[in-house]
Amino acid sequence: MDRYFKERLFRDRRAAGRELAGALADYRGRPEVLVLALPRGGVPVGYEIAQALDVPLDVFLVRKLGVPGHEELALGALATGGVCLLNQQVIRSLRIPPEAIDQVIATEQAELKRREAAYRGGRKPPDVADKTVILVDDGLATGASMRVAVAALRQAGPARIVVAVPVAAPSICAELRDEVEEVICARTPEPFHAVGLWYEDFSQTSDEEVRDLLGKAPHADRLRAGARSTRRKRRTNSAEPAFDPVEEASEESFPASDPPAWTTTAMIGPPGYDPKAEGEAV
Repeated sequence: MDRYFKERLFRDRRAAGRELAGALADYRGRPEVLVLALPRGGVPVGYEIAQALDVPLDVFLVRKLGVPGHEELALGALATGGVCLLNQQVIRSLRIPPEAIDQVIATEQAELKRREAAYRGGRKPPDVADKTVILVDDGLATGASMRVAVAALRQAGPARIVVAVPVAAPSICAELRDEVEEVICARTPEPFHAVGLWYEDFSQTSDEEVRDLLGKAPHADRLRAGARSTRRKRRTNSAEPAFDPVEEASEESFPASDPPAWTTTAMIGPPGYDPKAEGEAV
């Protein structure tokens, strides 16, 4: 269910995360719980939540697929792990040819892999199957990037998705209840206007800060080791790599009207599958 708190400004993202962690206390110390933060702004928030709950932290990367020549307009989105969502309304109205879409996808796949390597420093991505995933950002204006993240994450089979943000438009929190198991919005001001207005310090989070916080936070390796003896064994193909959740799309990346028209039109192999490594066309 949604939970609402007294409206006031957060000092910064980390302070927001500490307050938000209080609303997530029921998840503290549970071996099946994992915090996934949307970079870059969601990482300081997620770090404080993971620390307070004593659970692992990782990142979930989503890349906007921009219309060629008009990259500010999203024709879809791509999440590491091979999930591609396309906005058929934009594609049809602009008559974007399939080969142009394929090229955009290939370019953004390469960028996803680069950013993943930069953020994780060689660590393996977490396996989210059968886990409770707390999906975190620093706020939601249109909710579009969060909806894309939720849709991509669903493909990996988590048992439960909890969306947790410090501040959001009231209507967005309400709409997300139909898409995930729980939504926690610490502030739902009306009128909303913009995420940054509800922070005293909303300076940009750097890649260096993301790497530093991820390096200090508990990792999912510990989660896998601790849960191995307690959770039921899941049938998997040993040749199938773990789903690789990672993100980089801001709230401004997707127009508010886009998500309802989006569909999961492509699953490029199983979660974590890399078609280029197999020599296949994307």
